[in-house]
Amino acid sequence: MSVSARADAAALPETRQGRYWLDRESVLGPVLLLPAVIYIVALVGIPLVLAVMYSLSDVTVGDQSIDFVGLQNFRDALDSSTFRTALKNTFVFTIVSQMIVLVLANILALVLSADFKGKRLVRFLVLLPWTTPIALGVLGWLWTLDNVYSPIDYLLRQVGLLGVGSPLGSDWFGTNALWLAYPDRAQFSVLFVHVWRTLPLATVILLAGLTAIPQDVKDAANVDGAGFFRQVFAIRIPLLLPIMAVAVLYGIVFTFTDMTVVYILTRGGPVDSTQVLASWAYFKGIEGGSLGQGAAIALFLFPVLVGVAAMMLRIAKRAETV
Repeated sequence: MSVSARADAAALPETRQGRYWLDRESVLGPVLLLPAVIYIVALVGIPLVLAVMYSLSDVTVGDQSIDFVGLQNFRDALDSSTFRTALKNTFVFTIVSQMIVLVLANILALVLSADFKGKRLVRFLVLLPWTTPIALGVLGWLWTLDNVYSPIDYLLRQVGLLGVGSPLGSDWFGTNALWLAYPDRAQFSVLFVHVWRTLPLATVILLAGLTAIPQDVKDAANVDGAGFFRQVFAIRIPLLLPIMAVAVLYGIVFTFTDMTVVYILTRGGPVDSTQVLASWAYFKGIEGGSLGQGAAIALFLFPVLVGVAAMMLRIAKRAETV
């Protein structure tokens, strides 16, 4: 800024200079960030503080006075066999579903990146489970996996895979598979719905990463005579590692904190075999009326999610620098 310009600016009346106070970065930045800060504090900060206070107290639905009891709620949760089952199921459903999603998402992304007739329709159908409200989607699966009127069982009976003389054995499956009546089949059903729900988002994320790979790299690989699998494992997957980390991070967060699938599909049954931390915290805190114990169970989600987020972001950063 020249000396004359500075002199002209100094000569401006104070009222006119005040009109341009938002041009200052030190003022404009905090003003623009203020709505986001208020939103985060109101929707995340205050509920988190209340959850910590509740977890250290004996507050219930009937008696909302906060009387601190220390870590008693956490000790009661750890001594509960249902809590240990819910903790194990939460990790199993999350880890196994994301492993399956990662493999299927890579395959679908490669298929959808090719040119073929009806590609837009296929993309729409792949994305449809993610755009559908999760409660409606799981309600549809509840009807589909019904113990008596399941259309899947009807089709299996028509092709001879259920019933007397079926390859699966009539003693084990009978005329109906009873997907939600046995612990192992109910767990498989919950796992399947989690994969169905998170697969579209992971596919779209990886598809965006595939389209971002420079065409020069693909042309160079074709000129060098690299085959399909060589290009996939030596070029595409290494370049997609940061994008994969993001897709897995979103999938872990959505699956680890979800209670809708279990609540609608099995309500944690049979015999708490499909119970997860989020659903058990709801049953214990809301339906059971013990807000303190429910908050303590829910807080077990927090350190795990923070650790997973930090780990995945670290992996993504390292992959970018390689």
